[in-house]
Amino acid sequence: MLALGVALVLVTADVMQQQAQRHGIALARSIESYASAGVPEEAFTIGVLAPGDAQRVTEQVTGFRELRRLRLWTVDGTLLYDSHADSTGFPDGERLDTATREREPVAQVVTVVRGEQVGGTETTLLDVYVPVQQGRVVVGAAEVMLDYQGTADAVSSAVRTVTLVVAGGLAVLWVLLFRTVRNASRRLQASALENARLALLDSLTGLPNRRMLANRLARAIEESTATGGTVGLALLDIDRFKDINDSLGHDRGDELLEQVAARLRGALREDDVVARLGGDEFAILLPDIQSVADADAAARRVRQLFVPPFMLGDLALHVDTSIGVACLPDQADDASSLMRMADVAMYTAKTHRLGVSVYSPEEDDSSPARLVLLGDLHRALGVADELELHYQPKIDLRTGRTVGLEALMRWRHPTRGMLPPDLFVPLAEQSGLIHDLTRYALRACVEQLAVWRERGEPVPVAVNLSAHDVTSATVAEVIEHLLATHDVGPDLLEVEITETALVSDPSRVVPVLQRLADAGVRVSIDDFGIGNTSISQLRDLPVHGLKIDRLFVADLSATGREGSEVVVKAMVDLAHSFGLQVVAEGVEDVRTAEVLRRLTVDQAQGYLYSPAVPPDRLRAEDLPRDADPRHAVT
Repeated sequence: MLALGVALVLVTADVMQQQAQRHGIALARSIESYASAGVPEEAFTIGVLAPGDAQRVTEQVTGFRELRRLRLWTVDGTLLYDSHADSTGFPDGERLDTATREREPVAQVVTVVRGEQVGGTETTLLDVYVPVQQGRVVVGAAEVMLDYQGTADAVSSAVRTVTLVVAGGLAVLWVLLFRTVRNASRRLQASALENARLALLDSLTGLPNRRMLANRLARAIEESTATGGTVGLALLDIDRFKDINDSLGHDRGDELLEQVAARLRGALREDDVVARLGGDEFAILLPDIQSVADADAAARRVRQLFVPPFMLGDLALHVDTSIGVACLPDQADDASSLMRMADVAMYTAKTHRLGVSVYSPEEDDSSPARLVLLGDLHRALGVADELELHYQPKIDLRTGRTVGLEALMRWRHPTRGMLPPDLFVPLAEQSGLIHDLTRYALRACVEQLAVWRERGEPVPVAVNLSAHDVTSATVAEVIEHLLATHDVGPDLLEVEITETALVSDPSRVVPVLQRLADAGVRVSIDDFGIGNTSISQLRDLPVHGLKIDRLFVADLSATGREGSEVVVKAMVDLAHSFGLQVVAEGVEDVRTAEVLRRLTVDQAQGYLYSPAVPPDRLRAEDLPRDADPRHAVT
């Protein structure tokens, strides 16, 4: 039994050491794959690694906690990279040759002494030479040094335990051996899984992060290339997430992200991958779909997940999303272009409020081109001949006379011609230039009002304010200063804000509107009907009118739209009951104008009367003389 026990102890120690080394070699392989991914193919040939590539290698392996040192060697023993920033060194030639020749990792346990000879510390490391392959050619090796002290201690402890147990009997000895080996294996496996989790998973939601998504995407593309299948990618962004963070706090924002992750994870196929890219942006990888239409349908099903409210404590929060979809090989050739085109599609969905948008070349006016356009907009705000205001008349439906104008921004781009606001205003809102754009519009409008007043042609003009502007009293200060500087009466200026902006943050918007109203500036609600303004809010708001959204006006002229007149009439009656004026925009035919007049809508504007034109092209009837503007719009 003694001989058998000794044999068991020796065999057990050897088995555990080999098992520990196999785990270390597996981890070393994983580290090598991340490290070599950031090294250009020619670096191993010429033996030189650029500083930027070296930095990328360092970032790739940062998440591995057991890594103590990483060095990259060429086949002939030239040092290509050292995580300790050493520029020279010599490899273990025998193990380097064996690893590159056999194409298999070669591991060895080494002891490193740190500090002075007396009082220094010894550390046990597992030194693994892992061959680096590009294609089928071995171009070098990665020397991965892993912390092996804990593993060595665990093995030593297990061996001592086995030795003590042998005296108690061979049967008990086998039981304890089994449990010791299993526990040690679990500890090693848990350590490896923890390293992988930290490197590849999002810490907040537990979803795969950008790095794991890239790995899965590359694998899915490789399989689809071999089988001729289709790979879909959907990028999802939570609308107005910054407002949620600002109003409810970042803790609530994080809680919302966790709930979004749970819904996405539980609603997709087993093979699909849901990843969090950062912030409020998620990605959904559809590795095996039949067509672009199927990817679009899947994205629309995902969007339906956001219909039920999210419960943040006692608050039921309704959240909307914008999703962009792109597919390979239909719309992209590789992972990078697939990601870019899905991002373009998501930007299109957000800009045009589509909810879900499939990539279209016609909409690809963003990404690199968007950056160029943003730079052009910066420049245009500093010159005097590109941005300009056009004016569209507002017509009294009872008399047919012009009673006011709306100022609309246009951009006369030097190479692209006249650009409508839908193309550059959303870009300005996202980049922060909207405040400069609003100040330009207010300044140009008030200056034009002063010109018309001096010519005896006073006419009220409405200017649109962005949701980003009406949350701060600064815009009211700007308006008051401009009116005083140009000696323009406040009753000649009207500001329009969207109903969506009003609903999103009423506690900050309403005081600004009240200050404008107190100064004599009229305030109207634009795009009424698409937000969620309550009757009590409408009654108490300091506004004098509302503008029916063009979607409802278009329904009046469309055939087969039952109930459209009832909806518009309800809006008109509600507004009139509160003493508010009603304006309909987007009127393009006589029939629609007649229906609006019959529904007692007060004013209308649209192509039926005139498009928006520069001030020098306005007709005489668009600038009524000898008219009191206060009577014209009340």
